[in-house]
Amino acid sequence: MNNITMQLNADELILGALREDISSEDVTTNSVMPTYQLGEVELLAKQDGVIAGLGVFKRVFELLDEKVETVLYFQDGDTVKNGDLVGVVRGDIRVLLSGERTALNYLQRMSGIATYTRSIVELLKGSKTKLLDTRKTTPNMRIFEKYAVKVGGGCNHRYNLSDGILLKDNHIGAAGGVKEAVQMAKAYAPFVRKVEVEVEDLDMLKEALEAGADIIMLDNMSVEDMKKAVELAAGKAETECSGNVTKENIARLVDIGVDYISSGALTHSAPILDLSLKHLHAI
Repeated sequence: MNNITMQLNADELILGALREDISSEDVTTNSVMPTYQLGEVELLAKQDGVIAGLGVFKRVFELLDEKVETVLYFQDGDTVKNGDLVGVVRGDIRVLLSGERTALNYLQRMSGIATYTRSIVELLKGSKTKLLDTRKTTPNMRIFEKYAVKVGGGCNHRYNLSDGILLKDNHIGAAGGVKEAVQMAKAYAPFVRKVEVEVEDLDMLKEALEAGADIIMLDNMSVEDMKKAVELAAGKAETECSGNVTKENIARLVDIGVDYISSGALTHSAPILDLSLKHLHAI
């Protein structure tokens, strides 16, 4: 995430998170540190994992005080080990104390997603299948969470509802059937848009292919049916499988031959990576 992207899209979200944590004042900090004092604190890794969100971490303190300096010894995508000194933050001790939790919340969450994503990407090595995220993100955290997936080696599915056409079961029900839904989507959308259709069995798959769908999402189908679906779709449409995909069960999907596997677990179930700000002292 470069500085322009971050400031255009993320600053307001970060400010909202800071306002959530400091509605009027940081009463604890103001009681023990009533005036300016230059200080320094260390950012330490307490677990092995993939670091992600260092720019966001840094930005939290800058939005509180542009004079804060953050020196980083790693960059997003690097592997950190328990005990590593990831960076040092220098500035007004009041700012370091007030921004600590918000900065760590972002960094721990994003690093946890990157770490979990990396572990699943490793399981897909040697196959043609790409790992995708979903829209199952924390409200107001999507830009950060999807960025973390990319840092971990995964790929982003559509960012939001304006970003692509995905006809799911309820869209199909509203349209009156697979064929009708695809035809209506193709008539409405610009020709440059691909149309993806979620199917639950081989009959729906055949209907979607006949209607001209570009991508077929195989939702909660058996491994045997997914293999048949890939054969039927070959040369006609790309394939994606989904449905409660996690690190523990993805191995069964590796040899199916789908183009994509999407997993909501990347963003809704990844544990945080334990990081800490320690050894605050005046300088």
